[in-house]
Amino acid sequence: MTITSTAAPAPPSPAPGVRPRALLRASGGPRYAVALAVDALGTGLLRPFLLLYGVTVLGLSASATGAAMTAGIVTGLLCVPAVGWWLDRGARSTVVAAAMLVRVLGVAVLVATPPGHVWPFAAAALLLGIGNQAWPAAHAALVATLAHGRERDTALAAGRALRNAGLGAGALLAMLCLTGGTSALQALAGVTGAAYLVAAVLAWSVRVRAQRPDPVVDRSPAAAGREGTPPRMRALLAANVVYVFCLNVPEIALPLVLLTQLHASPAWSAAVFVANTVLVVALQVPVTALMARYARRTALVVAGVVLTVSYVGFLLVTLLGEGGGHGKGRAAAGIAAVSVVCTLGEIVYAGSATALVTALAPSRALGRTLARFELSSGFGLAVSPAVITSLAPHGPTALWGTLAAATLLSASAVATEADPATPKE
Repeated sequence: MTITSTAAPAPPSPAPGVRPRALLRASGGPRYAVALAVDALGTGLLRPFLLLYGVTVLGLSASATGAAMTAGIVTGLLCVPAVGWWLDRGARSTVVAAAMLVRVLGVAVLVATPPGHVWPFAAAALLLGIGNQAWPAAHAALVATLAHGRERDTALAAGRALRNAGLGAGALLAMLCLTGGTSALQALAGVTGAAYLVAAVLAWSVRVRAQRPDPVVDRSPAAAGREGTPPRMRALLAANVVYVFCLNVPEIALPLVLLTQLHASPAWSAAVFVANTVLVVALQVPVTALMARYARRTALVVAGVVLTVSYVGFLLVTLLGEGGGHGKGRAAAGIAAVSVVCTLGEIVYAGSATALVTALAPSRALGRTLARFELSSGFGLAVSPAVITSLAPHGPTALWGTLAAATLLSASAVATEADPATPKE
């Protein structure tokens, strides 16, 4: 059955409670939910170990493998504007399925790559990068077509929670498979490709398409404003580049600090990562529903403040550990505790940023607006490892002080920018 929805904004809707059936319907239905879970499971199986696959299975150098993966991410970002244009032509589930199918092709190329050949690996990384970068905007546009107002916000949050659960489960299964050596990694890649294929078929079967409103029918000034050029959101997009650094704090910044500055056991890094995943899965939907009592822009500012407080907390506990002895142990425990605050900031950010952009986007430019937002997110995620690893050797003040100042400045920019004229939800 094909679902066709007009992309015009819906009437105001109250902040919903977390009603499972309504939430499932707003999120795309049971088949789409299964598609998201299977896709996330496949990504969790492969993404953390793609570098290891290139080095171990294919015998490539770490530098060549890393360069190929970076090129794939950058190329994927360059394809995002085309995804936005396709979405604005009305496509929804087709774009989601296409993002998954591109990754199926990427895995097929990866499995077929003979040892010692870097260019086929680079082609596989490119295809995987395109699929990974195209998916977020396509998913957000599909949910925005099926749900409106605060129900849409909660549906987006539920999708993120489900995806994090799948990523965590996939990464755990992949870790268990590592003991099998090269053959296990090859089997892992094959299972990932199969998971992407199943997810693509399920996503395509939902058949959601948006019907663009006819400007001849509605000639009102309000409609003309909604259907014009995408809103100017320069401050919001620039701030998002800094906000998105928080996603790499548990994976890059904290392990770097714990291992190189505090010389703590790797178990601390693992505990922080696991706690982050569990908290996001458990709290993303209820926290987003709780924050629905506030304006989306206010929630995004609150996220920036919470993240800033956490960065200051990391600075203080790291300085505590510089004394050596028992101070380092207390600092490691303190970082684990402050990471909970950082995760809460991440949850509020993730539940408000995409929701705000979707609410501000004119209906005819929803895809292009989401594409611009995903470009800012992708750029932030791409540069954050280099920024974090460059600042860390200069001490905790350079790392955490810079992140805190930049995030607080970004929150201020979000708070002071006026919204374009858009209908209230």
